[in-house]
Amino acid sequence: MEVSILVAKILGITYGVLGLGILLNSAYYKKVFGELMKDSGFMFFGGITSLIVGFLIVNAHNVWVKDWTVVITIIGWMVLLKGVLIFVAPKFLIKFSRPMLANTKVLGLGVLIGGLLIGYCGFFA
Repeated sequence: MEVSILVAKILGITYGVLGLGILLNSAYYKKVFGELMKDSGFMFFGGITSLIVGFLIVNAHNVWVKDWTVVITIIGWMVLLKGVLIFVAPKFLIKFSRPMLANTKVLGLGVLIGGLLIGYCGFFA
């Protein structure tokens, strides 16, 4: 449970701040996301980072239970899968991501709400 709380705090703060940033600066983030998907060096760095972070979360927290902590495990597997897809099928991942990145207000709100929920679990639950 200690690992669940630590990871929930980290993800809560990270997603909360990112979601708020996207909401307050949507034009900036729309431009950034578009440029980042065109930059193969950034995609490579993002793939390595996703593989490492996803592996660390899954390795430390591969817990399939019927409470909020399973969300940590699911996020870990999703991040790991993203890292794999960046290397194995980058064009598919870009095509899949484009519709989500097109509406930065909805994306920002979703990321902020997700961050607040997981952060609440980490700090208060």
